[in-house]
Amino acid sequence: MSKQMILGRVSRLGRADVEGVLDQAEDPYKMADELIRVYSDTIREADEALEAAIHDRRMLEQDRAEDLAAAAEWGVKARTASRRADALRRAGQAAEAGRFDTLARFALSRELQCEHDAIEAEPVIAVRTGTADRLKTGLDRMRFRLTQLQNRRDELVTRSRGVPGHAPKADAIRAVDLLDPTGDLGRFEDKVRREEARASGTEQLAPSALDGRFESLDPFADEAEVDARLSRLKSASHSA
Repeated sequence: MSKQMILGRVSRLGRADVEGVLDQAEDPYKMADELIRVYSDTIREADEALEAAIHDRRMLEQDRAEDLAAAAEWGVKARTASRRADALRRAGQAAEAGRFDTLARFALSRELQCEHDAIEAEPVIAVRTGTADRLKTGLDRMRFRLTQLQNRRDELVTRSRGVPGHAPKADAIRAVDLLDPTGDLGRFEDKVRREEARASGTEQLAPSALDGRFESLDPFADEAEVDARLSRLKSASHSA
């Protein structure tokens, strides 16, 4: 199950009115027992998804920090090469000066690429952060619902012990068919699945936050930016 599907399931199960579901169930004990299994399995999957989301975010943040550090390093190299070119040009060594200007342009292009990479990582990091935050919130709600279910099942067990012939039987509990469309849990899970499918369709139709950024990456614009940065380096060198 994908992170988005798990997130949607966690969100819906966390908001579910489990008390109302149990009140309307034909056999509340069976329903509580199976819901406990559903919630426990989903919590386990959500914990794994949360761990993966946090790991992915940390890796992306580390990559972004490395890109920013590399951009700064390439900027220093560009300034050094540009100043060397200016000094050589003043000394009458035009050919050698041109070589260092070429090195400065190369360093500036790498600086610009590293900055692009760092900028492109920002919305992805934001998505990972949002996913992790929503998973944490949903897990808290699901653990609360699970505690509710466990307490309700314990109450049902205690109550059934005082009524002859009403103690829950293990064989009957195992006989609950989760896929039975006419069963209480079958109807409950069918409702959750419909909501997940509806949410998944909405997410697929939503435009990617990165689409605009990729469309804006114009190689000629980058070349113009390199020229502009080199010009600023020259102006700074001459005014120093």
